[in-house]
Amino acid sequence: MKLPRRKFLHLAAGTAALPAFSRIAKAQTYPARPVRLIIGIAPGSSPDILGRLLAQWLSERLGQPFIVENRPGGGGNLAIEAVGRAPADGYTLLLVTIQGAVNATLYEKLNYNFIRDIAPVASISRQTLALEVTPSFPAKTIPEFIAYAKANPGKLSMATPGNGSTPHVAGELFKMMAGVDLVHVPYRAGASALTELSSGQMQVMFADLTSSIEYVRAGKLRALAVSTASSSYALDIPPLADFLPGYEASGWFGIGAPKNTPAEIVERLNKEIQAGLADPKMKARFADLSATVFAGTPADFGKFIAEETEKWAKVIKFAGIRPE
Repeated sequence: MKLPRRKFLHLAAGTAALPAFSRIAKAQTYPARPVRLIIGIAPGSSPDILGRLLAQWLSERLGQPFIVENRPGGGGNLAIEAVGRAPADGYTLLLVTIQGAVNATLYEKLNYNFIRDIAPVASISRQTLALEVTPSFPAKTIPEFIAYAKANPGKLSMATPGNGSTPHVAGELFKMMAGVDLVHVPYRAGASALTELSSGQMQVMFADLTSSIEYVRAGKLRALAVSTASSSYALDIPPLADFLPGYEASGWFGIGAPKNTPAEIVERLNKEIQAGLADPKMKARFADLSATVFAGTPADFGKFIAEETEKWAKVIKFAGIRPE
């Protein structure tokens, strides 16, 4: 039987629209079951707390449990690889951190390509570091610190939580831009490094404010400047960029998904995350963790990740950093 041309075209148009309609319908019914949020850091850490806050928000907004699954190890590589290999259906997400951008150069061989295998969903927050010294240290300003370090090359010890950690690369960027020679001393944990710094065994550390702010307030450490482009609300000290124009280093976090995750699902997650970041209670909780809200589109986050990967590649190569 021959169909009239008009009816045939109408049916053809309807058939062509089915895939798009199916994708939209799938996004509207997402999530239909629990979603896993994989975090490559141990429970109780600042990133873990941020991830759990966001998971709780998404659970309440979307009506399905967002279950946090901690997979520490391999400098965050185990978690990234697991998500990169997961089905691209929106039911496995990754708490993306600066470590993904650093590891791309830090490790010679990886079983994944961070930019290729992880789709950016949403940026969440940035965390400020501070250049902190032991109270007995003679310098009280950044110019004084740089002058002292140049007059004593190789005599100042810089504590970090380990090779390639955020405090380490932040310190190496400072060394590169200030032209100073600080001896890197890696510890297995940030708490150990802070203890050694406060006791005077170490002289300097780029410490995240979440874990070090109480040391500073108690007078056990002195903070000279913050690593972000603007001063921290928690401390009345200047940014390093005031003395080293262009300097910026921060821990940052976001949400990623396996590549090829449907754009409609990515957009829905981004929309709900943006709503969470705008919520006054969520903002307050982030502030308690010395975290600044860092909102944006998936495209914004993807561009930022690419820029950070390129930036830290230069620092890692310049400093000759190798994984432990």
